[in-house]
Amino acid sequence: MEEEIIDYGPLKHLIGTWKGDKGMDIAPEPDGVEESPYYETIIFEEGGNLKNAERQELSIVPYHQVVKRKSDNGVFHDERGYLLWDAGNKTIIQSYTIPRGVAVVAGCEFDSNPNADVIEFEVKATENGEWNIAQSPFMKQNAKTLSYSHQMKFTSKELTYSQTMMLDIYGREFEHTDKNTLVKV
Repeated sequence: MEEEIIDYGPLKHLIGTWKGDKGMDIAPEPDGVEESPYYETIIFEEGGNLKNAERQELSIVPYHQVVKRKSDNGVFHDERGYLLWDAGNKTIIQSYTIPRGVAVVAGCEFDSNPNADVIEFEVKATENGEWNIAQSPFMKQNAKTLSYSHQMKFTSKELTYSQTMMLDIYGREFEHTDKNTLVKV
């Protein structure tokens, strides 16, 4: 039996467990802004290959991210999703849900060398764009996500990210941001 070759492209260095304790969450509050230092664990796994409509081949990297506030060790973000590498179209896709009734499918072209020592990309989605955000009726009315941007820069040992969601909440638009640096353990 021939072994299947899986090309994770620029995502290959992510596979494994990452931990970081330098995170900062800047979130909207009715009377201003809340800044919460956090720590987190992200586990990226090998997911294999998948064919879509017999024409698109994807390499799948499922992930699970758990974020805890430093102040009380309480979980305030639990995200499960997928990073996908489409080598044929040189595209990175991120799809995930958060338990607030929001799902994001973001993407970007990746024209750099997928075997480079340092990988950097930014996936994006907008409410009604080609890369999209789906939301429950409650979230659309009370905490609507207008756009999403996730920048990642990593080597085989260190990962830095910055994530921004533009929200329409509490009668104003607000950039909800998260940033952290993690190391592979």
